[in-house]
Amino acid sequence: MRRLLLLAPLLLLTAGCGMFQDSNDEATDAARAVARTAGERLHGQRPRTAEEVGRSASLIDGVEVLRLTGTSTHDGDGVEVVVRTSGSAYDERFDLDEITVLRCFAIRVSPKSEWREEPRDADCPDGPALTFAPPPEPPRLPSEQLRAKLPRVPKDGRVDEAEVRRTLAALDLHREIRTEVKAESGRVGVLLSVQGNGFDPQDCVLARVAPGATEVWVPTRIQRMPGEGGCSIGNALHPVPPPH
Repeated sequence: MRRLLLLAPLLLLTAGCGMFQDSNDEATDAARAVARTAGERLHGQRPRTAEEVGRSASLIDGVEVLRLTGTSTHDGDGVEVVVRTSGSAYDERFDLDEITVLRCFAIRVSPKSEWREEPRDADCPDGPALTFAPPPEPPRLPSEQLRAKLPRVPKDGRVDEAEVRRTLAALDLHREIRTEVKAESGRVGVLLSVQGNGFDPQDCVLARVAPGATEVWVPTRIQRMPGEGGCSIGNALHPVPPPH
């Protein structure tokens, strides 16, 4: 009986340590989930510099960027980002006290990396989180200038694609503005766009020159979200109605 009494405190201590470890594991899993989400948002095929990757990661809620390795996503093994995230769990031993941990993970950003690739555990580098200058403002798309310069064709007339292209060339557009022109069924569609970041609405202007009507417009915000197809030459020729 005396031996059992001596073992009892040890058993309680061991059980308590197990619960503490479980709470830490749960908090670490929560921190890893934040890093995994960051990896998903950084994943993509578009070439980016390490600076661009780091800036994008630093803008994700709950993520601090501590180290960048590599020069660009398409060079060598790509860019490795070491991020610090936090996670919380409840420790039931102490009246549901919340435990919060800080953990670091390495995320690889490369065309060769897999979607939802698991972030690796990493040692947290010394020093503060990296900071990044704001990205340069994208060039303004000249929608009013485009509306004023595009040709007006009579209802019984014929749209000249070459004339539309000459009009765009005369606008002397910023080199970062991408243009696309396509003729179809007697109409000519025009797309002006700038490269988006893959998360926010893309900047674009659409135009359509047809006999009796020349139109210039900006698609709705939801249509300009990645994957929605609003910023496409197809939407210029065959506009999709905005969602209600």
